[in-house]
Parts: sequence; structure tokens; C-alpha cells
Amino acid sequence: MKQHEVTTRQPLLDDRGQISEPGWARTPVWKYDRSRIRAPKHRIKEWDYYLVNNDHFGAAFTISDMGYIGLLSVSLLDFDKAEHHTETVLVPMPMGRFHLGCHSDQGNAEFQNERIHLKYSVVFDRRKIQCHFKNFKDGKNLDVEIWLLQKPSESMCIATPWKEKPTAFYYNQKINCLPASGCIRLGNDQWRFYPEEAMGVLDWGRGVWTYDNVWYWGTASGWVDGVSFGFNLGYGFSDRSSASENVLIYDGKVHKLDGVTFCIPEDFNGNRLYTEPWQILSSDERLEGDFIPIFDRSAKMDYKLILTDQHQVFGRFTGRAILDDGTELDIKDLICGVEVVHNKY
Repeated sequence: MKQHEVTTRQPLLDDRGQISEPGWARTPVWKYDRSRIRAPKHRIKEWDYYLVNNDHFGAAFTISDMGYIGLLSVSLLDFDKAEHHTETVLVPMPMGRFHLGCHSDQGNAEFQNERIHLKYSVVFDRRKIQCHFKNFKDGKNLDVEIWLLQKPSESMCIATPWKEKPTAFYYNQKINCLPASGCIRLGNDQWRFYPEEAMGVLDWGRGVWTYDNVWYWGTASGWVDGVSFGFNLGYGFSDRSSASENVLIYDGKVHKLDGVTFCIPEDFNGNRLYTEPWQILSSDERLEGDFIPIFDRSAKMDYKLILTDQHQVFGRFTGRAILDDGTELDIKDLICGVEVVHNKY
């Protein structure tokens, strides 16, 4: 697989509305500008997704503008009890009204209605997540304040088109290994994050997609022998002939991988068994190991012309990773999320 690294700062889209230089980068070298997009507003997709977790529990937050529908979502994840709970608020036709930033460092976003108040802020090199969600679970209100304390010097960035529609594009940055501090309160229950044992990841994305897509994504942030370590894995979405988005992140630096495969077990009828053990393998043999699921946070909506079928599986990864200089890391029981999503819209 070709791995074209882009190092020159430039507009994301040229005058034709096509990606100026497809590939991957260690920093967001492409400048995103909605006015250059050659698509109607209802086709433009923008999202800021945060996942924060330690070895025992986690939380996920989404502000997503899919053009004709907006989505505000919060999930609580209990890895010890193998339980999860998600609540979602839908907003018709936002089409840019969420004012999600043109750069991940301009990550101020806020939405409020009678049920939810979700706010992202960037203060110098720190990020803040605040949420008040009425009647989140069993009549209890949810209150959250989380700080992500520093930003690694490198992250995974990718800009790729679709072969069949050159003005469709996927521009994405994943910032792994953000030490987290803060508190989650659900009624009288409380959970705390401490930066020596909790980390977050930001999935920052902008794009115009084709109608029918399946993507595979895996993310992890933690430590190996006291040094920050994580990975971002992804495939199946857009034309990846210029580059993959598969990377290891070790001590704030990106180590590039080639292709990856999620080996998901199946029954005799070909149905995937998402809660059975998987294997995760890279084609360059620099990442390989076993993924043991804890639970499948699945959701499906099928309205014929509009379909979303999601399996976000959380579990533990045990295996080995090899850095660019040949250093081999032994990974044991690293919490990660791995998802398979099929969308038609």
C-alpha cells in the first residue's frame, strides 16, 4: 500500500472542490474551508467525537452535523460490569448551525436545548468537555466536567477522496493519548478520571461522503511500561490508494503502519460474532494480537433509503507492536474500541 506523507501546508480542496494532495500527515497541514466544497449544505458532514476512559470505565461525547440531521450523543461505559448506556438527541437540518471549527485547535462547540447542554472548549493547549443531560438514565441527571490536559506533538491526519466521486472527501484527525482529569456524576453516583490512569482521544472529521459506505475503526490510548501508547486503525472508507490511517502513537510520536485487518469470527451462516474473540493484524506484521470483547454497543436504524447499522465493540487488546526503529512493545489488556459501521444516507 502506498503511504504518501503530506508535509506542505495547503488548502484541503482545490478550485474544482477536489482534495489538493491526498495522503496522510502528522499534523493537520490541510486547511478546511466550507466555501470550497462542491456539494449542497445537506451533504456536508462535520463531527467532533471524544472518548475518555481508564481501565474500568469511560464516556463518549458526540456533536455531529450530518447536514440534514444533527446528532448529540453521550455514552457511559462500564468495563467492569460489562454495561453501557447511551442517550441521543436529534436536531433537524443543522447544516452548519453547530459552528464546528475549521481546525481541531479551534474546537469550541456548544449545543443546548431543554434536555441537553453539551459544550467543548479549547483553553490554550487544554480541552474541556462539559455536559448536563436531564433524565439520562433511570430518571437521573448526568453532569460531566472533563479536562484533556495536553496534546501530543504528532497525531494521525488523513485526506482521501472517493474514486467514483472526486468531489466527495474524507478529512480526519485522530488525536490519541490525551491525559484526562475530571468527574462524571449520575444522580448520587460519581466517577473520577485522574491523568496518571485515564486518557482521551478526539476524532475530528469533516467531509462529503457517497451514499453507501462501510468503515472499520479501532482506537486505543494508554500506557506501555509507563510510556504513553495508543493506536488508530481504519479502513474500508474512501479511496485509500494514497495512504492508510493506520498508526501507532508512542511517547507522542506517530509510527506509520501499512494495511490492517480485523479478523471477526463468524458462525456457520456467515453472521459476525462481535462478542467473540477477534484478531487484529497488520499487513507489515508490525501490529498483531488478540482483541477480547467486553460488550458490543450496537445500534441499528433502517428506514430503507436511510440506514445505519453500528457495532462499536469495547474490549482488551493483547499482542505486540513494532515501532519504526524496530523496537518491539508487549501490550497487555489495553482497553480499546473497535467498530464496524454501515451507513446509507
